[in-house]
Amino acid sequence: MSESPETTIEVSRLVKTYGPLTAVNDLSFTVKRGEIVGLLGPNGAGKSTTMRILTGYLPANSGSVRICGLPVASQSAFTKRHVGYMPENNPLPEDMRVSEYLWFRGRLKEMPRARLRERIDEVLELCDLKRNRHRILGRLSKGNKQRVGIAEAILAEPAVIIMDEPTIGLDPHQIIIVRDLIASLRGRMSVIISSHILPEIEATCDRVLIINSGRIVAQGSPAELRREIFGHTSYRVELAGDRENLAADLTAIEPTLKVATVGDCGPDGFCAVTLQTQSDTDLGEQLLAVLPARGYRVRSLGRTQPSLEDVFLAATRRSWDARLPDKKPLNGDSRAPLPKV
Repeated sequence: MSESPETTIEVSRLVKTYGPLTAVNDLSFTVKRGEIVGLLGPNGAGKSTTMRILTGYLPANSGSVRICGLPVASQSAFTKRHVGYMPENNPLPEDMRVSEYLWFRGRLKEMPRARLRERIDEVLELCDLKRNRHRILGRLSKGNKQRVGIAEAILAEPAVIIMDEPTIGLDPHQIIIVRDLIASLRGRMSVIISSHILPEIEATCDRVLIINSGRIVAQGSPAELRREIFGHTSYRVELAGDRENLAADLTAIEPTLKVATVGDCGPDGFCAVTLQTQSDTDLGEQLLAVLPARGYRVRSLGRTQPSLEDVFLAATRRSWDARLPDKKPLNGDSRAPLPKV
């Protein structure tokens, strides 16, 4: 991969093994400056291992990782200055106060004292921790500890932020705070997030990488992934009228628009009809204009699309199916979960 000033993370042909187990298998991707990327995969897919390699905490067997143009393998001390990392377990010293911990971490990151004082106030405000600044870490709730971990990760304003399950253990209000915080980093910092809360990934991330068995099995924006994996957009319309010419009327609106299913009609003559099209254009307005003009009564119309969970399940299932003809895996079942890596 060629180095680019617009690219902050470059991963090329990355491989990591634990004895006979291949946790990361020929992994390649890039993350642009200011981009927020979600890393998804089942347990044992290689997400946590990939993140540890990116941060310089774990060496790879082969391949390369560059952070801000610097090779992690040979210059990890320098690349770590560009990375803020929040691990899944978020270990914190139980006997320090919040502000003391952030000061301690900031000095380890070699932040100037004057800037550090100002920055601690900023991250406490961003992470909704100002009322807890003097509290002892060991007495904080799980949610507040998570937010302290995020505050520490962004403290030195690094170019790259890596978060492993940042919203785990948070209540809905706290999740919204963290989602807004991460969104506020867009355009300023490159962010990689691993999470099992797929709606949060979809609401926050510009692009998604789905990993299974150490390989990328799908990548793109949520909309691009839906097109790649499902290839169609669906509409659900409740209508009444003579459906003999419905297929022709739909084709006149969009050549790929077809009837997928027709539900039972009620006593009032209305039927629930599912339509599918390969077009990305929103056809709702045209349907509402054309169908009544052709003599149909329309009671409701909605555009439906697969959720990110549907995309995730389909992508991982597709990769599992592709492995079935291969040699029998070590655990004897290609669909059995691997140890967490």
